[in-house]
Amino acid sequence: MMATRRDSKKTLTPGHIRTGMGGWVFAPWRGVFYPDDLVQKRELEYASRQVTAIEINGTYYRAPDAATYRKWAADTPEGFVFSVKAPRHIVQTKQLATAGERIDRFVEGASALGDRLGPILWQFLATRSFDPDDMAAFLDLLPEKAGGIALRHAVEVRNESFMDERWLELARARGVATVFTDSAEHPSFADLTGPFVYARLMRSRASEKTGYPAKELKAWAKHSTTWASGGDPLDLPHVGDALANGAPRDVFVYFISAAKERNPSAAVALGKLADNA
Repeated sequence: MMATRRDSKKTLTPGHIRTGMGGWVFAPWRGVFYPDDLVQKRELEYASRQVTAIEINGTYYRAPDAATYRKWAADTPEGFVFSVKAPRHIVQTKQLATAGERIDRFVEGASALGDRLGPILWQFLATRSFDPDDMAAFLDLLPEKAGGIALRHAVEVRNESFMDERWLELARARGVATVFTDSAEHPSFADLTGPFVYARLMRSRASEKTGYPAKELKAWAKHSTTWASGGDPLDLPHVGDALANGAPRDVFVYFISAAKERNPSAAVALGKLADNA
């Protein structure tokens, strides 16, 4: 079944907060996050029962076959989802408007995850500046459905030229989320542009057992519950005006990079705080 082009702003069940990290294979997690006696082939099974989502970064370099996606889905519990990072051969294309066939192939493959498929992440390099026409053409290529699965798309931009209300208008018109990247190295703005929220937090510290001090985790739990209830946290950086309260939103918060060995613990801790908020 070919992908259906995006022509509306549909959302899935709103209001859920999911927390996780990038990937599930990382040697320093042995004995810290994973039990010492856990066999490696069961790491995904274990991880997916400690956190509620995982961002698959390996697909940026090579998209797996459908059988591999199905195996990953089968190893995880009901309600768990993966975010999938789009391949670099798509997002590094000089003219994004020409990438339609490659987008369709990748999305159709990822749809083998079935109901375990969360947002698709389209992450652009810092060298890609905001070209309104090319970005509009790209967003128009993003499918609304694939394999009978409703899709959600998140775009992460790393060039300050995107800190422009024209980008916000464009993304909102297409119903695509703009990733909030909490990092000193990349543009950081929390303007809401889609029917869900996608945050990538990059400030974990090795000195903190849960990656972040308790005060900071509590602040992120507050932001997450505000997003999930349809609010727009006023104390986060914005390009435009904060939005008025609206419909509930699903929220995906991933701990990425920085002190990577602490990211699973940060995700677990934030998930517990959000549940109790």
